[in-house]
Amino acid sequence: QVQLAESGGGSVQAGESLRLSCVAAIYGNINCLGWFRQIPGKEREGVAMIRTGGGGEFYADSAKGRFTIAHDVTKRTLYLQMNRLKPEDTAMYYCAAGSCVSPVLAPSNYNNWGRGTQVTVSS
Repeated sequence: QVQLAESGGGSVQAGESLRLSCVAAIYGNINCLGWFRQIPGKEREGVAMIRTGGGGEFYADSAKGRFTIAHDVTKRTLYLQMNRLKPEDTAMYYCAAGSCVSPVLAPSNYNNWGRGTQVTVSS
């Protein structure tokens, strides 16, 4: 139903930027795409989401003002532009697809996941 493949992670210094990409081959009843992150030993948390048919974006408080989510329909690619990165942004980042069930940043409401891309921010 859905194929997701992330890329763009890496190691950067605090204050620098990264852009994550996720090629999203979407079929069926999928109308929300999101970025999530997870640190070993902690629960996965939502970072940002976007409705594929327009209608808005939503960000976690930790991402507001620094991260921007975007979806290029023609390229079938989801992006996460991350600016002014902080060491606490270090995590494995995953893209996910779902059918826009509220709350829209709850990982349990997404049933299609990529394998993740690691982001490491050093101080």
